Amino acid sequence: VAIAFYIITWVLITRGVLANIKTPEQSSTPNKVYFVTWAIALTAHIFSIIMPLTESHELSFSFVSLGTYVMSFISLILFISTLSRKIQALAVVILPFTVLSLIVLMLSDVDAQSGIQWNSGLGLHILVSLLAYSTLMLAAIQAILLATQNNFLHQRLKNPNQSNFIRTLPALEDMEYFLFNLIGIGLLLLSISLLSGFYYLDNLFGSNVAHKTLLSIVSWIIFAALLFGRFKYGWRGKTAVRWTISGFAVLALAFFGSKFIQEFVIDKEASLNNINQPQIVLKMTPPHFLRVFNTKIINKRPKKQSKKSLSS
Repeated sequence: VAIAFYIITWVLITRGVLANIKTPEQSSTPNKVYFVTWAIALTAHIFSIIMPLTESHELSFSFVSLGTYVMSFISLILFISTLSRKIQALAVVILPFTVLSLIVLMLSDVDAQSGIQWNSGLGLHILVSLLAYSTLMLAAIQAILLATQNNFLHQRLKNPNQSNFIRTLPALEDMEYFLFNLIGIGLLLLSISLLSGFYYLDNLFGSNVAHKTLLSIVSWIIFAALLFGRFKYGWRGKTAVRWTISGFAVLALAFFGSKFIQEFVIDKEASLNNINQPQIVLKMTPPHFLRVFNTKIINKRPKKQSKKSLSS
């Protein structure tokens, strides 16, 4: 159902965008039917994620599942944004990848052992991380579109007979405003993700997640520096685009790059050689007001067995 209505939504939005490109002098508001089809697709997509959680209470942490979660969050953020701003042209690029993530998930075998308690400290950390990644990924796409729009305007001054794709997009000021709103929200979520990781996880700089932690911190510094430069020095245009893409590239390497290498290289090699991988360790006693119930805890030190149990 989600795939079918995503495709219908993409067709409706694409037809409107193409119509405005061909006849910019008759540019009009696109048919709002795509809001309904998009809402149905999102509802079905979210239910496909939530329903398994009601049975197993575990959030799949496989590479393919993460891709589906990220695309659902991006689709939801973009849908909400289009309610107040004329940025539905972004859906022409994003919705095909959303459909592709669902198709790959349906055709792949998700590892049952990759599940994590969604209401545990680790599950909360992963959920916020997904929200942060999704928001900043949409910001990176917005930055690329902003750079394309900026170059188009400069070239249009030299050659007025070029394509009118620019007419389907908001003004540059609105595009930049939306970009920095996304970066601000993404940076806030990334901060919560890092703080929850430091709080709930005991080996955040362990051998299996140290690279992910360091790259996430580097990405946080890049986005924080960009916002500081924006408010202090008025950074915009190409400078904002370069910093946004650089920050997201580092975050993507931390998020999907490390997960891909861990799942398809390290884990496979370890399974072939019968090597036990280090596990993520949750802290034992978080304060009561921040405690997350039903948390699976991996004890760092196993309890000593008594002589009686050993002899038996």
